Amino acid sequence: MEKVLKGLVTFQKEVFSKKKKLFSSLSKQQKPSVLFVTCSDSRIDPSLLTQTNPGDLFIIRNAGNLIPAYGAAMGGSTATIEYGVSVLQVKDIIVCGHTDCGAMTGLLHPEKVQELPAVKAWLQHAETTTRMVKDHCADLKGDELFAATIRENVLVQLNHLKTHPSVATRLRRGDLRLHGWVYSIGTGDVWAYDSEEKDFVNPCVQKKKRK
Repeated sequence: MEKVLKGLVTFQKEVFSKKKKLFSSLSKQQKPSVLFVTCSDSRIDPSLLTQTNPGDLFIIRNAGNLIPAYGAAMGGSTATIEYGVSVLQVKDIIVCGHTDCGAMTGLLHPEKVQELPAVKAWLQHAETTTRMVKDHCADLKGDELFAATIRENVLVQLNHLKTHPSVATRLRRGDLRLHGWVYSIGTGDVWAYDSEEKDFVNPCVQKKKRK
């Protein structure tokens, strides 16, 4: 806690003063352009990862970056999606999974969450992920299976997003885009799902190749 309090003092004395104009404008309204859905894992920092300022990202964080299908759990995540899409009018939604995800470990090894009833119940929102991995990744084991589960879960959650009325209507109008990412904690790489390639690719590498 001491480290946190020292950081707070530094923020108030040094950081806030340098961006006083920004925070002044943010005190009146917010206009984020992106809804960023990611895991609660302490090693993930959406603003650091994307190098964005306060006010740029509308963020949902939970175990496993899960998005309950509409009607399955009318809780905080559902309300945040509705508000971000319908009121704030975000233009893009990113679902960002990550390597070494504890929630995905729980999916592959359910015995590890038997004594965690709340976690076990929450992971039911990744039931389709479990089924997809079982049916389509039977030939994979170890790290390859783990990586495939992380990727598959991102795609499943993107499909869950489409069941939300606020998202569905904006997608039909063509003024909302969905993105699936996987962030590598150890390397800093981000792999984005390419619908044409039907695979996750490194957008930075792809961009360089096109030049």
